[in-house]
Amino acid sequence: MPSSTRALATGFVPHRSDLAEQYRSARLFDDRPLWTTLADRADSDARAVSDDDGRSLTYREFAAAADRRAAGFAATGLESGDRVVLQLHNSVEFAVTFFGLLRAGLVPVMTLPAHRISEIAHLAAGSGARAYVCDDARGGFDFRDLAAELRSRVPDIEHVFVNGEPGAFAPLPAADVAWTPPTVDPDLPAIFLVSGGTTGLPKLIARTHNDYAFNARTSAEIARLTADDVYLAALPAAHNFPLCCPGLLGMIGAGGHTVFTRNPSPDAAFDVIEKHRVTVTALVPALAQLWCAATEWEPADISSLRLLQVGGAKLSSPDAAAIDTAMGPVVQQVFGMAEGLICYTRLDDDRDLVHVSQGAPMSGFDEVRIVDEDGREVADGDEGELQVRGPYTIRGYYRAPEHNARSFTADGFYASGDLVRRLPSGHLSVTGRIKDTIVRAGENVAADDVEEHLLAHPAIAHTAVVGLPDDALGELICAVVVPGRDADAPSLPDIRSFLADRGLASFKLPDRVHALGSLPVTSVGKIDKASLRTSLAQQKCAAPTRM
Repeated sequence: MPSSTRALATGFVPHRSDLAEQYRSARLFDDRPLWTTLADRADSDARAVSDDDGRSLTYREFAAAADRRAAGFAATGLESGDRVVLQLHNSVEFAVTFFGLLRAGLVPVMTLPAHRISEIAHLAAGSGARAYVCDDARGGFDFRDLAAELRSRVPDIEHVFVNGEPGAFAPLPAADVAWTPPTVDPDLPAIFLVSGGTTGLPKLIARTHNDYAFNARTSAEIARLTADDVYLAALPAAHNFPLCCPGLLGMIGAGGHTVFTRNPSPDAAFDVIEKHRVTVTALVPALAQLWCAATEWEPADISSLRLLQVGGAKLSSPDAAAIDTAMGPVVQQVFGMAEGLICYTRLDDDRDLVHVSQGAPMSGFDEVRIVDEDGREVADGDEGELQVRGPYTIRGYYRAPEHNARSFTADGFYASGDLVRRLPSGHLSVTGRIKDTIVRAGENVAADDVEEHLLAHPAIAHTAVVGLPDDALGELICAVVVPGRDADAPSLPDIRSFLADRGLASFKLPDRVHALGSLPVTSVGKIDKASLRTSLAQQKCAAPTRM
């Protein structure tokens, strides 16, 4: 085994051998590299991918471009099993580079355009990455500056490849040479997804060739994708949702057309839907609500849309019903996690069930149990914590043994921290969370990550970060601060600027700030966030800043 592949396997937690054999016997796994999803379509002249920049490739062109990209990566000295941090905006170039990495036996670490140096450096170091791929400058931010700082913080980053003007770095590589892809172990990681974060900085989620292909294939079957479908990737494509549920991978498997957009607002996205006759897309609830309202004034014809998947946070029953009323019976509720389990409402479910539930597990091999505080299973209809084990659910975070001891049970179930109830139909209704996470516009934000950065502010002595309900975003991020002695409480713009300068992702920046003389504590001396949320809900904090 090459040294890079041995390094990849170190810190990866495989399936228990008896369960792995069970999944293989049931033919859930096809034991092929993930890139073969595209290779199977390489002789097709059907449209495969398009984007906002006007670039469009057939499957034949897409596969050839990915081959050239793979050969280019190999020519730089990167070896099969090496990890590469991938941070590109939605585009055809994202798709070509993603499959080029896979084809070269490299393992992409899927980061978001909104991530900044705090997250990127952490993920690069944690994955043992040798390379970083980014855009040049977009949305007022120059990723080449981030790349320079990354190399100073993480010396193991030997290569930086830039989509666009490379500046001091290298352009995205490509080589027109005969190319034989390396042999990969389909039970080792194909990609790393990034956890939404429930404690501290995001953790690495290793998804194997076998389990991720199963995820895409099963999701596509549930969505009833065909070669006639057109999928709009409106959310950041590196997210598990638009990448594999069924997303880009599911569409390639079905032979359909994926359209990338960087602007998911209805005034732009509706025009894309009309132009390409989009049939399927995925949104978070805040965007779905906005699209629903926009149907009253946007003139574009979106009647081609047959399936609107909504996930990333709970979609309320009234909102689900309102979307169906405005856009036709198109809503599919999706509840899941990058760690594995995905639940879908089905296309033939009664619409009332679609409106009130977040879906049923996608596989009959998903083992789901709902437990009380003592780990005892509760009766159907009662609230408890969701625990899950199955063919596409991880058995542990990558290189995180201490966290794994808290997040996984002795028999290998992932303790999600989500509170749910099981309905008589087997569908789940999400009722809340145990873990200290804020879900803002579909992004999970670990409160203690933001708190750690806030405590570095010279005017802040103590802080607590909590989520407050918001009709548009699901939750707002509210920073409760106790100023230091002889210091004035910092303003919201000051706090946001301070955190941005520290390299925190934009979606983690507080929407509100509230100053107190002291923080409430429980009887055992812990910060009482429950009482904070209650009191803050009854008063007005500083005006929210929308992103």
